[in-house]
Amino acid sequence: MSLSRIKLLCLDVDGVLTDGGISIDDAGHEQKRFYVRDGAALRMWSKLGLELAVITGRDGMALRHRLRELGVRHVISGSKEKGRAFTTLLQETGIAACEAAMIGDDLPDLPILRACGFPIAVRDASPEVLEVAAFVTERPGGAGAVRDAVEHILKGQGRWLEAVRHFDPDHPAPKVGVSR
Repeated sequence: MSLSRIKLLCLDVDGVLTDGGISIDDAGHEQKRFYVRDGAALRMWSKLGLELAVITGRDGMALRHRLRELGVRHVISGSKEKGRAFTTLLQETGIAACEAAMIGDDLPDLPILRACGFPIAVRDASPEVLEVAAFVTERPGGAGAVRDAVEHILKGQGRWLEAVRHFDPDHPAPKVGVSR
């Protein structure tokens, strides 16, 4: 699979953008914890003009606040059939399945992982998800897995330095033959 074709990154939430834990306070309000470098990676992705989407079986205000903060335009929450949601998303965006990547961690993500052009599993994903993944992140969900995936794709597209320069315009080009 050529990473240069990837235009859309789809994400699950629980177990991918979060560590999968769900905190509920005494009033019944759900709280989620997000990893800041995953957010920075999503901002990089968007600044390069690439599409982002979240397809999740859950819904909640904490999630909506964070995704709005990150500028994620395509949010499908409360989805019981993620494969169908993915098909609808592709129709709405005009992007082909082979031009999409998906980061997943568990069984509900399998229909999208099997349909997309570049299936990605977080390190601590279920065995079934790990089995279909073209790439497995170094870090677990909620602890930098999204950053690993974005960096992998952008480096494969030859766009990583361009992404870094959105944050640091004076960032030098890598020195050839020098290792750290």
